[in-house]
Amino acid sequence: MAFLYKADPARGAQWAKLFAQKAPDLPFHIWPELGDPDAIRYLAAWQPPDDPTRLFPNLEVVFSVGAGIDQFDLSGVPAHVPVVRMIEPGIVEGMVEYVTQAVLTIHRDLFDYGLQQHQQVWRELPLKPAGARRIGVLGLGVLGTAVLEKLRLFGFACAGWSRSPREIEGVDCYAGESALDEFLARTDILVCLLPLTPATRGLLNAGLFARLPRGASLIQTGRGPHLNQPDLLAALDSGQLHNAILDVTDPEPLPAGHRLWTHPRVRITPHIASATRPESAVEVVLDNLRRHREGLPMLGQIDRTQGY
Repeated sequence: MAFLYKADPARGAQWAKLFAQKAPDLPFHIWPELGDPDAIRYLAAWQPPDDPTRLFPNLEVVFSVGAGIDQFDLSGVPAHVPVVRMIEPGIVEGMVEYVTQAVLTIHRDLFDYGLQQHQQVWRELPLKPAGARRIGVLGLGVLGTAVLEKLRLFGFACAGWSRSPREIEGVDCYAGESALDEFLARTDILVCLLPLTPATRGLLNAGLFARLPRGASLIQTGRGPHLNQPDLLAALDSGQLHNAILDVTDPEPLPAGHRLWTHPRVRITPHIASATRPESAVEVVLDNLRRHREGLPMLGQIDRTQGY
């Protein structure tokens, strides 16, 4: 019985040290070093190899090293093998930090003050109280819920939207397609934390932007293919959207010369909003291995019918 890591080898080396300390009886390998392929029971990967059960006939669980699994080709992982996405404190804390600073950047008009600085203009802008700024989060999974729980402490008017009903203290929750228009109409700063599925691909488009109040802003921390980039540029140029902060793009990185790089109302970061922290990630994986051995549901195990 062995564990195989197939992602960034530097992080893999950190995982190996932690496994040696916390699970010394479980052999740990870093791709492409496999040991005995028949002994591989558990695989942690950013992208699994093609047809993993052909390579590892006794494979029992596939773990994603990231919060999403849209980079997986699930058709290559047999239905009897559970796929588990990463839900660990490091990813959650990083996303809460990133979205909080992005919301505050927009709320406190730092885009506008940056442009004024470039023009050597010293001019005070009217300050809007947090209670008058309406935040809306698309996606109420672990990340979306944690983000809203933090933002409501600032006094923002917080709401969230998901496909199925949710309840979060101090947050107005909307569910389903029928509630999307109402949710968008009350949102000044829209945060995308949706998983990437066929239903959400291209969701951030001209039609959605038109349903936001004029002058709203976008924070995109989901996946690059959620966003129609020409529609975003058109909405910014028309004033329908005021600002956009993008941590994800499609492709990554954007090609040189792409207009998003230099648009004065766009800030881009290189997919760094949150990242798996080896110490907490290994604890979560080991706990899930215990759950798997005991026949308990694993935290983060995906529903293949939903795609997340």
